[in-house]
Amino acid sequence: MTQRIAIAGASGRMGRALIEAALTAADLKLAVALDRADSPAIGTDCAQFLGRSSGVIVTADLQALAAVDVLIDFTRPQATLSYLPVCVRHGVALVIGTTGFDADGREAIAAAARAVPIVFAPNMSVGINAVLKLAALAARILQDYDVEIIEAHHQHKVDAPSGTALALGEAVAAARGVRLPEVAVHVRQGHTGERAAGSIGFAVVRGGDIVGDHTVLFAGTGERIEITHRAASRSNYALGALRAARFLAGRQPGLYDMQDVLGLR
Repeated sequence: MTQRIAIAGASGRMGRALIEAALTAADLKLAVALDRADSPAIGTDCAQFLGRSSGVIVTADLQALAAVDVLIDFTRPQATLSYLPVCVRHGVALVIGTTGFDADGREAIAAAARAVPIVFAPNMSVGINAVLKLAALAARILQDYDVEIIEAHHQHKVDAPSGTALALGEAVAAARGVRLPEVAVHVRQGHTGERAAGSIGFAVVRGGDIVGDHTVLFAGTGERIEITHRAASRSNYALGALRAARFLAGRQPGLYDMQDVLGLR
């Protein structure tokens, strides 16, 4: 059975990557394209940027979600939270790649997942999810090494560190049997003193059109090990999101992530 999908943020960078990928997927039907009410894209064909017609008109009407099986959302936390009750009401599954949620936002997603199946992951890239596993393995082996996580994104990204950087930090911390909030260092300025043993540092770069670079650096005595992922385009995120949408077909309500989608548990 062909899944009917909706894509939120249709005029955004990820929205367009998702639309382009969805239109080439034979087993998925793009049925709804959502955007904010003040977007210039409202009322236009969602594939206009590709120089073609899809027959799907960009809308701000959330009731259009009643006609789909799954919503793919890479927008902002406020927008995501507005979609949740509508999806629950209509039994629509969600793939959420939005980052920057606070504790209340994450709890709202968990509550919705008790009614509908949700894949919630900071990064849908298959490569990044391999890096998460590699970072955890390295952290278990390199127990005494200092860990730094360096990430770089485009100038328009509004949250820092990235959700992916935090997920990498959580993977390293869990592998070492600690909680990330207890060992994370996000700011260094002035006379900081020596590096605290066991801490996990974060460094953030914002500029230009960088799609997304992440490095986990393990620094020991006389050697360094670096695990790096660099995204050259958003197509890898889009393809991972479509894979997550397929995973949700017929799935029971619950909160899943890309490790579940990829069978890496």
